[in-house]
Amino acid sequence: MAITTADMMKMSPAELDELYQNSPVGEIPNGQGQGTVVFVTGLPSRNFLASLVRLLAWQGKIFYRDQSFLLNRITILGLKLVKAKVYRGESWFGRGEAIILDYSQTSFIAQKIRDEIREVSPGVFLGQAYWGKTRVLSFALEF
Repeated sequence: MAITTADMMKMSPAELDELYQNSPVGEIPNGQGQGTVVFVTGLPSRNFLASLVRLLAWQGKIFYRDQSFLLNRITILGLKLVKAKVYRGESWFGRGEAIILDYSQTSFIAQKIRDEIREVSPGVFLGQAYWGKTRVLSFALEF
């Protein structure tokens, strides 16, 4: 069964964690992915909050696989900002490798942020966002 962002929005934090840890790394994506914040906390209103975050701020990521970087799509205007280096590396959350989205050398504002993603279904990725070494939220990307 193919997992969608809508499916992930219905999962508990423990189910999301298990899905991530048991998913393959997948190939580094290319092109524009629609982003949705999937809050780690089990707030009943997380669907509304995720929609609000997407509308007001983060809308997804645009991967440039051949150049090993991405840009985030920010605001309702779809601005392309906040660059990250993209590479395969060791996961901080699950066993083995993940696709690392590293802002430490490419963005002054986001230099403490490190994301990692794994492909949970064809073209659908689940990600973990860290501030320093602290996991702050999970997010989905659909290509």
